[in-house]
Amino acid sequence: MQRFDKERFAKIAEKKAPRSASFKNALWAFFVGGGICLLGEGLLFLYTRLGLSEETAALGVTVTLVFIAALLTALGVFDRIARYAGAGTLVPVTGFANSVVSPAMDNKSEGLILGVGAKIFTVAGPVILFGILSGALYGIIYSIVFWVGEML
Repeated sequence: MQRFDKERFAKIAEKKAPRSASFKNALWAFFVGGGICLLGEGLLFLYTRLGLSEETAALGVTVTLVFIAALLTALGVFDRIARYAGAGTLVPVTGFANSVVSPAMDNKSEGLILGVGAKIFTVAGPVILFGILSGALYGIIYSIVFWVGEML
């Protein structure tokens, strides 16, 4: 009986594993992510042409992109796009909207309170928490460094 060692297993597994289409996946991610950013720029142009200030228009773009991503997630379209686009759909604001809406949609059968309400931030919650904590920590470190710099 032949002994099955780790090296032999690794060689067999490498031969049998499907090859990743990394270049094709990167291209899809680039074009879809770029398309989302292009949409954002188009919305910014539109909103400023409608008379909004640059700051208000930028806020309007964010709200619009979050709404579109949440709507597409609720309709099941966002996941189909993400299947081909991969990381391209993770442009921060659309990816965040998807991470909030997906768990809510998955658990809607449990009701509005125990399903949607309880599960809506299961993915995005830690991101929000650690984003706030890291921002606060950075602010403390910055203040200390600035204060020490002023003392010298």
